[in-house]
Amino acid sequence: MARIKRGYIARKRRTKIRSFTSSFRGAHSKLTRTITQQKIKALVSAHRDRDRKKRDFRRLWISRINALIHENQEGIYYSYSTLVYNLYKRQLLLNRKILSQIAILNRNCLYMISNEIINSPETELREDRVEICMIK
Repeated sequence: MARIKRGYIARKRRTKIRSFTSSFRGAHSKLTRTITQQKIKALVSAHRDRDRKKRDFRRLWISRINALIHENQEGIYYSYSTLVYNLYKRQLLLNRKILSQIAILNRNCLYMISNEIINSPETELREDRVEICMIK
């Protein structure tokens, strides 16, 4: 019987995986079994962190808006949750990303928006907690 040589398909698959993990260190880019494990782990982490990145940016925007509202120079204390509630109530469709950019680039504009909401007659104060109070 003649000797049967193996085909090239398995080698092609392994080199494709090896090219994905070529930048990894040590055995993670050399040994076939660890290469496949590290490829799976890398893809799982990438998928998980795409959602985490969105979550982290939303937290960053909220903290920026809240910090700038609290340091309002005119002495009016206004909480973030009340600001967003009144924005939606008045149908001003500014999302958190845009509000954060306004807060960074032009603080006075954010102060004008918040003061306009405070001074408007449509702003509702809830009785169960203090929403707006004067500082000094």
